[in-house]
Amino acid sequence: MNLEDLLVQLDEVLDDGLKFPGKKTLVDAEKVRAIIDDINLNIPGEIRQARGIVEDRADIITAAKREADGIIKNAEERAKVLVSQQEIVKLSQEKATEIIASAQNKSREMRKAAQDFVDDLMRRADESITSNLGEIRKTRAALKQQVPSNRTEG
Repeated sequence: MNLEDLLVQLDEVLDDGLKFPGKKTLVDAEKVRAIIDDINLNIPGEIRQARGIVEDRADIITAAKREADGIIKNAEERAKVLVSQQEIVKLSQEKATEIIASAQNKSREMRKAAQDFVDDLMRRADESITSNLGEIRKTRAALKQQVPSNRTEG
């Protein structure tokens, strides 16, 4: 019999007892003692079971807190790693943008320098060719003037 059944039996003994004025009841003392003895015999098992449940509950709560703390710690570490990775990506992107801009500026400068150099070479070549052409024309003109007098001599 369990504790609840015994308490119901005790309640029935009280209900079956002889009632007197002033809320007094005459009950069979041996029946009450027998029920109390049974209760005492059943209490330790029920109390052990209740204590075990309480201890299990405390262990479960402790384990759950420990697991929650671990999850939170892992989440915080993961968040730090992700933030760190995002910072690295952001810094890398900024550096890449800076390098590209610098390379584009150097490319423009080199093209301009190359164009200026080629333009200067071509200008000097033009001046030289123009000067040489002038010399050739003068020499040719001088030759033309000398050729008719040479023909008449010969």
